[in-house]
Amino acid sequence: QVQLVESGGGLVQAGGSLSLSCAASGRPFSRHAMGWFRQAPGKEREFVAAISSSGGSTYYANSVKGRFTISRDNAKNTVYLQMNSLKPEDTAVYYCAATPRTASTYYVTGASYNYWGQGTQVTVSS
Repeated sequence: QVQLVESGGGLVQAGGSLSLSCAASGRPFSRHAMGWFRQAPGKEREFVAAISSSGGSTYYANSVKGRFTISRDNAKNTVYLQMNSLKPEDTAVYYCAATPRTASTYYVTGASYNYWGQGTQVTVSS
């Protein structure tokens, strides 16, 4: 089992920044790729970003590329999502998730992830 706890959400004006953190405990964090997903009211959950277990490879949804940065610190069992130039359409509950899969083709699909956090709300006002 891997337990995940997100933090760092909040209310920010458009154009502002927020940094999310996801602390992991349980099975070796360094053996899991990590992803961030989000779900806005009335919408399907969508992929935001992912990072390989070593941190050497990162992947982004087109909608956040160039604005968001995913990173991880395996010594601290934590994955981060730095969000810049936020837009009202970024408003959602953000979830971190962990998967033992190593093929990047799986990373954009929520069903590939075994473990999920409880989510943290991000609200961007216009």
